[in-house]
Amino acid sequence: KVIGGHTDSPCLKIKPRSKKTNAGCIQLAVECYGGGLWHTWFDRDLGISGRVLLRSEDGTKIEQKLIKIDRAVLRIPTLAIHLETPKEREAFKVNKEDHLVPILSREVKKALGGTTEGEVSDGWAEHHEPILLQMVASELKVDVQKIVDFELNLFDVQCASLGGAFSEFLNSARLDNLASCYMAVQSLVDYTKEEKILETDEDISLVALFDHEEVGSSSATGAGSPIMGESVERISNAFNTHDSADITASSKARSFVLSVDQAHAVHPNYSSKHERNHQPKMNDGMVIKRNSNQRYATTAITAYVVREIAKRAGLPPVQEFVVRNDSACGSTIGPIISTATGIRAIDLGCAQMSMHSIRESMGSSDFSSGLKLFKAFFTHFREVDSSIED
Repeated sequence: KVIGGHTDSPCLKIKPRSKKTNAGCIQLAVECYGGGLWHTWFDRDLGISGRVLLRSEDGTKIEQKLIKIDRAVLRIPTLAIHLETPKEREAFKVNKEDHLVPILSREVKKALGGTTEGEVSDGWAEHHEPILLQMVASELKVDVQKIVDFELNLFDVQCASLGGAFSEFLNSARLDNLASCYMAVQSLVDYTKEEKILETDEDISLVALFDHEEVGSSSATGAGSPIMGESVERISNAFNTHDSADITASSKARSFVLSVDQAHAVHPNYSSKHERNHQPKMNDGMVIKRNSNQRYATTAITAYVVREIAKRAGLPPVQEFVVRNDSACGSTIGPIISTATGIRAIDLGCAQMSMHSIRESMGSSDFSSGLKLFKAFFTHFREVDSSIED
């Protein structure tokens, strides 16, 4: 029993050579990751987070440290309306290379502050703004010279909030897909707290979270890697004295993946973008996603399993989503895992608006219904699946 999801979201990543100046401003060169609604990144207070590689004190090892500079150190200002042409005012068009360059500081501040002290020339550091390196070093409480490389992302520092007249909406960054990831992990924790559940459960219950879904999942840590298939094989072999391909194949045939990723809620201002009979709403429960062209992994059998589990758990009926015939359809890790392993899967998630915006919105009650459904999956799956004849 697997709940799978992806941890990544569209964002701006600092380039390997990020030093950039223009019009007296110190900027950082960034790269667009995934398919973001990039116009929403303008006029936001941006922080920096990611992974930093540090040389150890004796110089023999490289340590990895996570970092989060949770304050407004960067900003991408929009152009004042007075400087736009009438044609430019009609539609806000973004040149991702020229316009999505955040400002870090004024050059005069660098001169007054003497921030060039400690600059390093090693073929890497000199291509990054010393102010950036010093901020990273200060946050980690290390010398600048210890930094050998990093993978840094920009993020909106505004905290999540409840919205709506009755606090019925959750507004936050990266709901796609960290909301699903949280519900998956928490539901597994809640499930294991049930009395004697680990003694009586005949199945393995696990959560598998992958990277790089927003760019195709083709990486060592993506759903297209061997991780899922190898995990099932290793777990099967751990419970058997003999390494048997038949046992592994049987385990895969009995396995099931909930591929959980956020779904598109119908937008009241653009309701025509949804197929008339498939318009999921926020706070109306989880959404099963289907596509006959196999962009989603859902089948009649996997959909029945989830609907029956929801019924047995006393949850509202799940909603259904299908794209219009004249609309492109996104995809998820579900078809990728099924193709690579042969494991049955279904694609489902919570309905949300503003997907891939820097700030998204979902129904607050969908959080609790999602947790209950995921826990019910761990509890009732085997019983429901066994009722289906081959």
